[in-house]
Amino acid sequence: MRLRDLPSVDELARGVADPLAVAAAREVLERAREDIRAGADPGDLTARLADVLAAAREPRLRRVLNATGVLVHTNLGRAPLPEAALDRVKAAGGYSNLEYDLSSGSRGSRQDHLAPLLRRLTGGEGAIVVNNNAAAMLLALAALAEGREVVVSRGELIEIGDGFRIPDVLARSGARLVEVGTTNRTRAADYERAVGSDTALLLRVHQSNFRVVGFAEQPRLEELAAVAGRHELPLLADLGSGALVPVEGEPTPAEALAAGADLVCFSGDKLLGGPQAGIVAGRADLVEQLRRHPLHRALRSDKLTLAALEGTLALYLDRPDEVPVLRMLREPPASVRARAERLAAAAGGTVEETVARVGGGALPTAELPSFACALEVELAAALRAHEPPVIGVVRDGRTLLDCRTLTDAEADEAAEAVLACRSR
Repeated sequence: MRLRDLPSVDELARGVADPLAVAAAREVLERAREDIRAGADPGDLTARLADVLAAAREPRLRRVLNATGVLVHTNLGRAPLPEAALDRVKAAGGYSNLEYDLSSGSRGSRQDHLAPLLRRLTGGEGAIVVNNNAAAMLLALAALAEGREVVVSRGELIEIGDGFRIPDVLARSGARLVEVGTTNRTRAADYERAVGSDTALLLRVHQSNFRVVGFAEQPRLEELAAVAGRHELPLLADLGSGALVPVEGEPTPAEALAAGADLVCFSGDKLLGGPQAGIVAGRADLVEQLRRHPLHRALRSDKLTLAALEGTLALYLDRPDEVPVLRMLREPPASVRARAERLAAAAGGTVEETVARVGGGALPTAELPSFACALEVELAAALRAHEPPVIGVVRDGRTLLDCRTLTDAEADEAAEAVLACRSR
């Protein structure tokens, strides 16, 4: 085909009852011109037009089966939500009492819905929810330390995902960073010596995504609280991953507040197992300062996030094992192996012992014994293109479908996907 043989936009779109047809026809013809100039055959333009129109309406954010063995997979949406959270989201999808007090018939606060739950689960006097933990840290620093000094250990000046660094958060908040100690060793006395007339608060940052081992030391939270108390300064503890129950030695908000922290901040979508959110809990007067700060409006969470978080938090009162992340963390290896054996038998694979990870910057050294269904390497791309996509791991010339991050029902779906991909 030559360029002169291409139809006009109107000709290609004629008879197609779709409001996007003209724009899609332009896109198809532009690609066809590129193909012809490159010496390639542009193919069936009518079929191409149909494909472009179908793709325009296909959801870009899609459900996938996570067979990577990474529980809190940042690229795959982090924590899968519990059914209870999804039920709350559906209920809140229409009109809701987001900022309406049903008892008085007057304006209410969106922060009032989760505060009682968070007070019960953390032991804090007050709580506030924003859109992620970086936002929680930013708001706390801006509200409590803008224009003043914040004392933090050099060993805690961490970088989290996508190049986002704690010193950057401090700078954006308007606070001034005062580093104490060394990369591997910091003592309470280092904080004591750094406190001056312009100090606003002490900051403890949990090393969520790395560990320093060997010749290392850092003060206990109780020691930092004692320093802060002597100087009448607040102590803010950034806990990162947000474990509400004991998980591999991770500090919980309740433990940190009991140890003397005045405020704690943590994520909602990592070890907590809920939606993306940042939570601050602790002293009521400090939480109120955050709520009244102008940044709060820019960083606050929407009704769907609050609904999903409420549904997740409610499970921690008496049914924490219904939180998918906790279930996957605690599932016995024998159960994972049995799932891998069923998948391998149905999909024509073999069972391989492997190691799963928590992911999401949490518990970087933790290894979870797991089992995977090993398949031919050629299936990896085909499984990603399947509906729903199955995301595995390519290792040592094979595609591995790790069964710690699959439910029983999802393992059945994965088996069907393998058989469908092989039959193409």
